[in-house]
Amino acid sequence: MVAGYHLIWTVYGYWLPNDPRGSTSKEIRVEPIQTLGDIHYGRKAVQPSSREIRAFQEQAQDVLKHPVLTFDDDEIAVVGQAFGDIITEKEYTCYACAVMPDHVHLLIRRHRDMAEDMIALFQEKGRAALLATEKRNPTQPIWSAGPGWKTFINTRRQFEIEIEYIRMNPIKIGKPEQVWDFVKKYDGWMPGYRG
Repeated sequence: MVAGYHLIWTVYGYWLPNDPRGSTSKEIRVEPIQTLGDIHYGRKAVQPSSREIRAFQEQAQDVLKHPVLTFDDDEIAVVGQAFGDIITEKEYTCYACAVMPDHVHLLIRRHRDMAEDMIALFQEKGRAALLATEKRNPTQPIWSAGPGWKTFINTRRQFEIEIEYIRMNPIKIGKPEQVWDFVKKYDGWMPGYRG
């Protein structure tokens, strides 16, 4: 039984199909990216060092069509506000959100919309909000191509673990905890719960 979705996707140019950390990709569709290395399906049990990851990302910059840009603090706020607007409009229940410089995490309670449709909507609105600031070139992709990833949440304990993981994401890179007004405190909700 699916109770919620942990939605994850990356900024353009991050976590390519042949990323040395492993990926969920089964093919590389862009020929120049193939030169960066082979695909390892799934997350590698032994993760490469930060130095190896940075070296891979530097090589990727040379073969990608567009520059790889991260979000600054102002852009993080703009994207977060766009997400909040969607959450309010669609009546999603969000238990955690982290808009990172190079990726996004959202924990959304089960809803009539499918996880993939939610990701597409968040990406579309986040992109539109960033373009409205006129700080981004409209020909520059904001997000990596594809539907991102989703983890299905099935238990109260799993909700709690994912919430803490998402909460800690900014802290792990030396940023303050992100507080969003659209994020609700998890109250133990599960399908059938009347609280």
